[in-house]
Amino acid sequence: MTDSSNQRFDYIIVGAGTAGCVLANRLTEDPSKRVLLLEAGKKDNYFWIDIPVGYLYTIGNPRTDWCFETEPEAGLNGRSIGYARGKVLGGCSSINAMIYMRGQQSDYDHWAGLGNSGWGWQDVLPVFRRSENYQHGADDFHGSNGELRVEERRVNWEILDVWRDAAEQCGIPKIDEFNRGDNFGNAYFQMNQRSGKRWSAVRAFLDPIKDRPNLTLLTEASVREIRFDDDATEPTATGVKVLHNGHEQIFAANNEVILAAGAVASPQLLQLSGIGASETLHKHGIATLIELPGVGENLQDHLQIRTIYTVENTVTLNQRARTPWGMALMGLEYFVRKTGPLTMPPSQLGAFAKSDPNQPSANIEWHVQPLSLDKFGSPLHRYNAITPSVCNVRPSSRGQISLRDSNPDSSPLIRPNYLSTEDDKAVAVAGLKFTRQIMAAPALAPFAPHELKPGAHLTSDEELAHAAGDLGTTIFHPVGTCKMGRDPMAVVDAQLRVRGVHNLRVVDASIMPTITSGNTNAPTVMIAEKGAEFIRQQHGH
Repeated sequence: MTDSSNQRFDYIIVGAGTAGCVLANRLTEDPSKRVLLLEAGKKDNYFWIDIPVGYLYTIGNPRTDWCFETEPEAGLNGRSIGYARGKVLGGCSSINAMIYMRGQQSDYDHWAGLGNSGWGWQDVLPVFRRSENYQHGADDFHGSNGELRVEERRVNWEILDVWRDAAEQCGIPKIDEFNRGDNFGNAYFQMNQRSGKRWSAVRAFLDPIKDRPNLTLLTEASVREIRFDDDATEPTATGVKVLHNGHEQIFAANNEVILAAGAVASPQLLQLSGIGASETLHKHGIATLIELPGVGENLQDHLQIRTIYTVENTVTLNQRARTPWGMALMGLEYFVRKTGPLTMPPSQLGAFAKSDPNQPSANIEWHVQPLSLDKFGSPLHRYNAITPSVCNVRPSSRGQISLRDSNPDSSPLIRPNYLSTEDDKAVAVAGLKFTRQIMAAPALAPFAPHELKPGAHLTSDEELAHAAGDLGTTIFHPVGTCKMGRDPMAVVDAQLRVRGVHNLRVVDASIMPTITSGNTNAPTVMIAEKGAEFIRQQHGH
C-alpha cells in the first residue's frame, strides 16, 4: 500500500467494511488504477476480533462498535435498543455472527421482478460461488477457489442435536445445509471461519493485497462530505472531504466515488452531501443538490424474538462457563486445538419454515443457542437454559435513517419501525406458537424444557404480540436505505449508480430493495462483487 501524499486517485471507496474490502481487492487487480480505501474506525488489531466468541466483547464496545441506538420504538413497547455497526477495519464482518447465509432463490428473483435486470438467482449464484472457499470443495452451489472461507462448526451440543429432532417431529426436516436456494428445513449454520478463527473481510480480501502499490488505506479517516463539480451541466462527484489525524483533507477521484459505508452511514453521507429529500435537508440547513426522497427510507431489518427455556439432564454453555475452572478449560481447548465453545458464533443451529401454509416460501427463521443471557454483553444466566430465537425474514415494516443534525459526527436517527404492520405482528405471534410446538415435541421431553420467556401464562394473540415487543431485538441486518430500482423511491439503478449524479455509486447492503431471507453478510459480498464488475466494465478495465 502506498501513502496518500498524492491526493488524486482513480477510485475512492468510503468504508472498509465487507463491501469495501471486496471492492478494494477487485479494483486494484488492474495495476494502472489507484484506489483509496477510507475507514472511519481503527485497525482490526484488537485481541477479541479473531476469536469467534469475541463478539461478546466487540458488540457494544466503543473500540469496535459505533454503539448506535434506535429511537424509542412503538412496536417494541417504547423501548430503544442497541444497533451495532462495526467501527473497525472489516466493519461488521469483524464483529458479526460469522454465519454464511445467502438467502433464498425467491429473494433474488423478486429483485429481478422489480426491474433490476441481472439480479435474479441464476445471475447471482455464480457470483456467490466465485468468492467462496468452501470446506467441502466445489459443486453446483459452492466454489472452492475464492477468498471467503466457509467451514462447519467446531463444537457440538447434545441439546442442539435433540432440538433438530424435535423440529423434524414438527414438520421441519433435517437438511445438510442452507444456501441452495430453498432454505426450508433445519441444519447447522456454516460459518466464515478458518481453522477456528474468524475469517473477516479483512482476512479474506484485504490482507492478501496489502502490498499492492496502487492501494492506499487510511483508518480513522472520517468522510465529512462528497464533493461535486459545480461547473458541470449535471452534478458530478469529484472526491471527498476527510478528517484524518485532526486535519481536513480533500481527496480527488478521477473515475468514481463509491459509498460502501453500510445501510446506516451511506444514506447519512448522501444526506450530508445534499442528496435526499429536500424537506429533510432544508430542516438542517443543507442545500439540496439532488432530490432523491428514497435516501434513508425503506429501512428493513430482521427482528428476533428471544425466547428462553430452562432445560435439565444436559449441559449448556451456561453450565460450562459457570466456574473459573470451566472457563479455563474452554480457553485451553481453544488455544490448543481451536475447537470448543470459543469457536461458537452467537447461534450454531438454524431452521426455516412457513409461519402459515399460504406463504410462498419459508418466511421465519430460528437461531438456536445453547445458552441464555439478558442481552449480548451481559453475563450468562446461572441456570441451565437455551435460547431458540425466531424471526420474520420477510418483514413488511419499513423504517428510516435520517440526520439528527448537520454535524457529520452526530449519530443518525434510526427508526426501524419494527412490528408496525399487522402482518408482522401476526408472523411474530405465529413464530412464538411454532417455537412452543417444537419445545413440546417428544424428542425434548427427557430434558424437561420450561418456558421462562415469554412465559407459558401468555396465551392470547394479543398477549403474545405484546410479548414480541418486549423480547424483540435486532439481529443487526439493516438494509434497503439506498435501494436499487426504477420507482420514485429508488436511490440507485441496477448498476448501483446514484440517480441524477455522475461518478457516484453505492455498493453495500443499503441497495437491497427487499431484505434477503437470513443473515446479510454473504449477500453483501455478492453485491460488492457485482459492483466491482459494473465499475470495471464502465471504465474499461
